[in-house]
Amino acid sequence: MRYLVHAEQRQFSLRDKDAWRPGDGGWTDEAVSVHRVAVEPSSLSVATARSDWVEVDVAVAMAAPSVRPDASHVVEADLDVPGGEATLAGPAGYARQEHRIAVPPGRYRVRVSYVESGPPDAEWHDHEFGEHFRYVLDLWPVAGAAPVAVVRQGAQVWDG
Repeated sequence: MRYLVHAEQRQFSLRDKDAWRPGDGGWTDEAVSVHRVAVEPSSLSVATARSDWVEVDVAVAMAAPSVRPDASHVVEADLDVPGGEATLAGPAGYARQEHRIAVPPGRYRVRVSYVESGPPDAEWHDHEFGEHFRYVLDLWPVAGAAPVAVVRQGAQVWDG
């Protein structure tokens, strides 16, 4: 399913609606410069190339899908969703801009793929700089924990 998310501060997150508690954000030097994702308990934040409206595709499968050949950057990380409902939103987290996604409770591996695209089908901000990407999040259930892994390292295309 495709969602439109306001990625102010050049990020958005997918997190368990009830289990996540605010922490340090998970934005280590490595998370910023290499992974482009930040991991906290029951939360995964994704760095974006623009502080603007972005398109995010979310799909839940029973097993890992193939890596997208059109993705310029691909990274995988774990996400616990014990409550069975995830929220997708920008960091301001306004309730009216939050998307709710029902998933069976459990641990998921999330593959984040950065796919070059044109502007979103929305009123985007032409005064913002940075490339347009569609962010594809593929989720599948896993039994055990695994570290963040860069599957394909893309060139850094923004000054975030």
